[in-house]
Amino acid sequence: MLDQQIDCPTKPKTSAMIMKLFQITLVVLVLLINLAVAFPSWAESTPSLTPNPDYFQVGQKVIWLYKPRADSSDIQRIPAEVVKLSSKQVQIKVYKHNHEFVNRWVNPNKLENSQKVKDSVR
Repeated sequence: MLDQQIDCPTKPKTSAMIMKLFQITLVVLVLLINLAVAFPSWAESTPSLTPNPDYFQVGQKVIWLYKPRADSSDIQRIPAEVVKLSSKQVQIKVYKHNHEFVNRWVNPNKLENSQKVKDSVR
């Protein structure tokens, strides 16, 4: 009776290991495919902060098209500098005559790039 070997069921352990390895490989493969598909979308340029085709940057010189009153047809062209950007408005720094300045939040549609204005004058 001692001469007989006892057969251990090694088959179930081997198949369980193969299934576990297959599952891990499948998860890694799906993850790599997901990264390959999603990675190009990360590389896209950031959307413009304003709907205006002229993209504004902090420190940029601009012209503010200011109307003193809503019913006025007179538009004053005031030189300014971009201070902050938000999703809907741009904060500009407007210089006063006494070498002081004030900050104003304005609609980006009321701003012009001062470089564009210089080019149109030439």
